[in-house]
Amino acid sequence: MTDIRFDSWYKPLATPLGLGPSRSDVTVDNGTLHVSMGWGFSADIPLASITEAKPAKGPFLGWGVHGFRGRWLVNGSSRGVVELTIDPPVQAKIVGVSTTLRTLLVSVTDPEALIAACARN
Repeated sequence: MTDIRFDSWYKPLATPLGLGPSRSDVTVDNGTLHVSMGWGFSADIPLASITEAKPAKGPFLGWGVHGFRGRWLVNGSSRGVVELTIDPPVQAKIVGVSTTLRTLLVSVTDPEALIAACARN
C-alpha cells in the first residue's frame, strides 16, 4: 500500500538508531492498520475506529516519534503527512510504553493510498 516517507537527509540519521525504513511499516491486514517506526512506535488501529483520514496541515518541524495527550506524529519527512482521527481511541506503544492514541499523523510515500484504505471501513 504505502511506506513511511523518509527525507534523504534524515534516513542516514534514523537508520543507525533503529528507526529507519527497514524497521518502519504501514500496512492494512484483516481490517487493521498497523503503523510502526522501529522501537519508537507501534500501533494496531481497527479501520472501523478511523473516523477521518485526510492530508495533514503543517508545518512539521520534528522528525521521528513525537506526541502528547493522545496526538502523535510518526514521520521521517515533513511531506506526505496524513492525519487519522481515531474513535474510540486505541492503545499504542511509544518506546515500549502503552499510551492512548486519538490522533495519528504519519508521513507516507502515498498519502492517497492510505486515505483510501482508511475510507473503506
